[in-house]
Amino acid sequence: MSATPAEIADQVRAFLRDNLLYMRPDYLLQDHSKLLEERVIDSMGVMELIGFLEQQFGIGVRDEEVTEVNLGTVAAITAYVVRKLDAGQGA
Repeated sequence: MSATPAEIADQVRAFLRDNLLYMRPDYLLQDHSKLLEERVIDSMGVMELIGFLEQQFGIGVRDEEVTEVNLGTVAAITAYVVRKLDAGQGA
C-alpha cells in the first residue's frame, strides 16, 4: 500500500527536522519553504535527502532529477515522490 501525499509530506518534514534542522529548533518549516535558499539544506543534505527518499519510499532518484523543481520544497518533494510512486517506481 502506497503512502498518501499527506503521509509523504509528514515523513519528509520529520526527516528534515530530525536530520537537518536539529540545530535550528525555532525554524518554522512550511511546505513551500525554499530549502536551499533558506539554508535548510546544502549539497550534503541533498545527498542525505536522496538516500532517505530512496530507502523510505523505494524510489530511484536519477541524477537529472536532482533539481530544485523536484527537491526544492517539501511540497515539491512530495509531488516528486507521488509521481515516482504513481509511475510504479517505488514500494
